[in-house]
Order: sequence, then structure tokens, then C-alpha cells
Amino acid sequence: MAVLSLIGRPSGRLSSPNAACYFARASEVRARAAAASWRLGFPQAESLANGDPTARITGGELSEMELAESFDGEASEAATRYAQAAFDLAKETNALDALEQDFAKLGAAWAESAELRAVARSPLIDPVDKARALVAVAQKLGMSELGRNLTGVAATNRRAAALPAIGSAFRTLLARERGTRHVEIVSARPLSAAEQSAIAAQLGEQLGEKVDAETRVDDSLIGGFVVNVGSRQFDASVKSKLDALRLALKTA
Repeated sequence: MAVLSLIGRPSGRLSSPNAACYFARASEVRARAAAASWRLGFPQAESLANGDPTARITGGELSEMELAESFDGEASEAATRYAQAAFDLAKETNALDALEQDFAKLGAAWAESAELRAVARSPLIDPVDKARALVAVAQKLGMSELGRNLTGVAATNRRAAALPAIGSAFRTLLARERGTRHVEIVSARPLSAAEQSAIAAQLGEQLGEKVDAETRVDDSLIGGFVVNVGSRQFDASVKSKLDALRLALKTA
């Protein structure tokens, strides 16, 4: 995916028309739910207004990678806020299924394209140019207007690297809406539909509720799989068994 070729000179605006204005409609939804400012949907705006530590970094800016490394908790909170805002607007416009598909498409592209990940995480690319490129990628992937605008707004606000986390948080909210439990299954190779269903069924029995499973591949696991359920992790990978064996041999 030639993402870098989509980045040109700064234009000051997203190529997607009125992206920020469109996405800001969610303020009406959140205002009815609680007396909160729309800036709660934009963590960067709120944190800067409250004297966020990033303002003390030289140049007054912090890259996505530095943000992830230095303020992981705050970044996770930001992903949750973006996901909640997206969920509210998608629910209001009957677009929950469409946005779920958008995150699935973006997640697949993210896993496949090292260039896409590099662009999203790069501190050297201007946020406006980065947003333009990622919106173009989203359009090429066939994402909905809401999905494209969310991608652009996140990139403009230096949250491009948090897009996978935003997607995961959104799926958690969606699972709750559907009365299911969201789980992530990370495997060493792509799972067949039958394998995914079997694992989900076993998890459902253990958890005592219906499971909404999200899958991704991590070949560093060598074999087996890891299941993430909220803050809990169940590791049945070959890598973990080898690590345990190495530790046992060192302490023997």
C-alpha cells in the first residue's frame, strides 16, 4: 500500500470535506447524555487546555510514538473517548454495523502494511498531511464517511497511532450494546472460520456469556494463540511455553 505517495505539501485542510464539522455533530449526542464539552471526544484539545505535559516538549508537540511510550495511560483514555464519541454518533445514525466493518478493514490493512503503520506513527509527517494520506487510504479501503472522518480527525489531533486501540475500544462498546463479551484472539497464523467459532464457543462457556471475537495474527507467537479479555490474558502460545522452559532451565 503506497501510503507515502499520498502525502503532499501541507494544505491546512483534510481532503475529506468538512471532516471535523461532520464528526463534531456527536456533541449533540453527548450533550444530551451528559453536560460535557465535545472536547471530551478530542483528548488532545482537552489536555492542551489543561496544561498537558506534551506542551513542555521542545516545539510544544509530541509524536504519536512518544505519546504511546510516555503517556500510555492517557493514550488509552484518549482511545476510549474517541471510541465513545464514534459509537454515539454511529448509534444515532444507525451506522454501528458500518463502522464495525470500517474498523475491520482498517485493522486488516494495518496488520498487512508496514508502510501504513510507519506513516501513522511517524513524528516527522505533518498531522494535516498525515490526515490527508490516511483519509485517502480509508477511502480506498471502502470505509464509510463516518469512518473516513474519524480517521482524519484522529490523525489531525496526533492520534493516528491510536487508531487500532480506538477500534478495539469501539468493539468493546459494540459488544456491550449487543449483550456479548468482546474478546481478542491473537494467533500465530490466520484462523479458519471453524477454528475461530470453536475457540469462541469454549470462551463463551468459560465466561458464561456470548462472545464477540476479534482476531489478528502475530507470527512471533510461533504457534497456538493468546486470548485477551479486557485486562486479562490467557496465553496458550508456543512462544510462552518456550519462554517458560528457558526460565526453568536458567533457574535449574
